[in-house]
Amino acid sequence: MAHTQYWFGGSTEEFTPPVLVEQAKAAEAAGFDALGLSDHFAPWFPEGEGSQAWVTLGAIGQVTTKPLATGVTPVVHHYHPGVVAQAFMSLESLYPGRITLGVGSGESVNESPLGLDWPSVPEQQARFAAGLEAITRLWDGETVSMDTDWFRLKDAKLWTRAAGRPRMIVSAFGPKAARIAGQFGDGVWTLGDPESAPEVIDAYRSACEEFGRPVGPIVAQSGMAWASDRDAAIKGAARWKPTQLPELYTDDISGQEDMQRRADEQVTDEEFATEGFIVSDSVDEHVSRIREIEDLGVDVVALQLIGQADPDGTIRTYGEQVLPALRSGE
Repeated sequence: MAHTQYWFGGSTEEFTPPVLVEQAKAAEAAGFDALGLSDHFAPWFPEGEGSQAWVTLGAIGQVTTKPLATGVTPVVHHYHPGVVAQAFMSLESLYPGRITLGVGSGESVNESPLGLDWPSVPEQQARFAAGLEAITRLWDGETVSMDTDWFRLKDAKLWTRAAGRPRMIVSAFGPKAARIAGQFGDGVWTLGDPESAPEVIDAYRSACEEFGRPVGPIVAQSGMAWASDRDAAIKGAARWKPTQLPELYTDDISGQEDMQRRADEQVTDEEFATEGFIVSDSVDEHVSRIREIEDLGVDVVALQLIGQADPDGTIRTYGEQVLPALRSGE
């Protein structure tokens, strides 16, 4: 039986491109199995960052050798599916066999600043499915014409194609999105939440059977932050609390101050550190929380680096202690 893989994710919402490149180099040296980036136009909190993930991923590819991924690229409005297909086929041409497009339906924080009237959840899912169909067909070498209510393709094709096809892993937080993942994706990407993940995983596997497609990798994600002092680790990462509010993934809420206020009202720092992301000074706690995610039956645990207390120390501690403990079974 294959061992669980541990992927590293850099946060475009918190760190600049030069820092993200250095973090990826350190993560590869620390022993992570793959390197990725979040893909956000805007951050979840005030005073954050918001750089272009694809540009930075190309730079990371030049100085590393591990597989590369986005976690995840939104396909509802601000990225035309044809451009997504072209960009990731180009990355595959640069880095053969290393490219995974992690793709999702996005959030208002990414789309509304670029002029979208944020749609209802059913409309989001319909747009998402149409976008994934377009990407899949373009990657397969088709000449595609599509006319949806939010994008058009007119005799479009990818003129530059790599020898192989990028992999597409589809984000899903609920069973309806999981069905879309089973229809179009090469795997599913969900939260490492013991309460919500089983339903998503079951729905994905059922959809693969429905559409006659093989079950691909199951990726479960969490954030990680370590520091030698627990209070400092929590304080340095607490601005990420908005990511724990389900409504920010579905509703038209895009202002950073508003998101932070809502999160501070609904989520305590302790809840954030122990029930949401993995934020602790204890290596044992990091290991045990990740094992809880592994017990969901996933193939990959994707760990996104967050927090200002000691990001470099987090990567170093994972390389020296956390990953060896996980792989040794200690």
